[in-house]
Amino acid sequence: MKTVLVTGGAGFIGSHLCERLLADGHKVISLDNYFTGTRENHMEGVEYREGHTKDIEKLIPEEIDLVYHLGEYSRTEKSFEDLEFVWDLNKTGTFAVLEFVRRRGSKIVYAGSSTKFADGGLGRNQSPYAWTKASNTELVKNYADWFNIKYAITYFYNVYGPRERAGAYGTVIEIFKQNYINGRALTITSPGTQQRNFTHVKDIVDGLVIVGENGEGDEFGLGDARVYSILEVAKLFGNEIVMLPERAGNRMQSEITTEKANALGWVPKRHLAEYIKEFKKTAKKTEKVENRILVFTTTFHPFMGPAEHALCQLMKQLPDIQFDIITAAHSPEAWGAICPVPNATVHHVGWGTRFDKYFLPVFGARKGHELSKKHQYLFSWSLMASYGAIAALLVRRVASIPLLITLADQKIGLLEKIFLGSILGYADQIYASTPEQNRRIVSLAKRMSMRTSLGAGDAFANQIRFAYATILSKVVHSTLNCTTPDF
Repeated sequence: MKTVLVTGGAGFIGSHLCERLLADGHKVISLDNYFTGTRENHMEGVEYREGHTKDIEKLIPEEIDLVYHLGEYSRTEKSFEDLEFVWDLNKTGTFAVLEFVRRRGSKIVYAGSSTKFADGGLGRNQSPYAWTKASNTELVKNYADWFNIKYAITYFYNVYGPRERAGAYGTVIEIFKQNYINGRALTITSPGTQQRNFTHVKDIVDGLVIVGENGEGDEFGLGDARVYSILEVAKLFGNEIVMLPERAGNRMQSEITTEKANALGWVPKRHLAEYIKEFKKTAKKTEKVENRILVFTTTFHPFMGPAEHALCQLMKQLPDIQFDIITAAHSPEAWGAICPVPNATVHHVGWGTRFDKYFLPVFGARKGHELSKKHQYLFSWSLMASYGAIAALLVRRVASIPLLITLADQKIGLLEKIFLGSILGYADQIYASTPEQNRRIVSLAKRMSMRTSLGAGDAFANQIRFAYATILSKVVHSTLNCTTPDF
């Protein structure tokens, strides 16, 4: 029997690993900060410690034989906006874990990322997440050379299976599963031909155990060699498909190397197509719902700034999604203005005066309640934390529509900061468009806990706001350079 520590032991893969290690007769300790882990994944017999890996020395006083280090940030595209989180969890935390094993003489099995092999090796620099993971594998190997620690580095390939997450930090298969069950379209980031290898979590755990017992060194790839495009995966489910704009960090090819794991006797036993087929046999689908989003914004056509122009571009790229936009009239000209986007309906409220925005919280909320009785929205979206956000919050309390707030490229003053601080507990997700905004809004610790779930609207909400942020950046750049963006 060994004493084994699993960082991230309450997470998707970590919980399965804890379960297996416990069944094999080991004493198992989990260290998790519950950023993406959940207490629903707790296993009887495992000892759970809550905290950050950077505090591992004081949280784990025991002598540990083997450390499985899974507890890091693990989302690619989102890492662009979560840069502080990524550094805090993947660099600061992992350095502390390596110091821990150096002092204890423990063996470490590090969960690297296969993203560094993608696109001919260019994948390692395509996102903050990929770079931190790739550089951490080098740090682990250097620690082995410098301090003679025992180590093995594994690489996972798109893990799926029971206990996956479908929220803001969810995995593609679980997102597709939840959308399939709830009768929602499957959203795919363009072009859809990006390739992935998908590996069942039980196969990953089998590999981790084998590598933990007998593996030494780098390049223990744990992945099913079968390759699927994201579009092919969506077609296996069979739901309606909605294509979303491309975004940064989305690698196109997957390179897989499993020779060293195979040499230890590991081979994957489960395959994605069979998993999806079995899932569909037992899944209970609900009725198909509308692909519809309720938007609140202080101003919109014909009175538009960069944030509103970016929204127009986004809507044009999403013709299969309907947008209801509630905004202040501001001027009599607004009443007769024709929306430039065919899949959007603008609902002006007020009297057509420049004071209308001050009444948007009341009249906008009233219009939102009226529309929510007619439609089942994926989520509501406030473009800026201002009068529109208040209206959206009032609708959320009555109609229970999940709320996403994204801040445009606006300055955050004292009053705005106070306002944002007061609504953090009511909105489901709040995202800034710049790191400076993030720092001004609230502390890092608070930001790490405020990304809650938009429920079934997550797939749309997260992908749409990624696309919106990219378009907004281009619009602002065009404006600064006195060029005319294509609206």
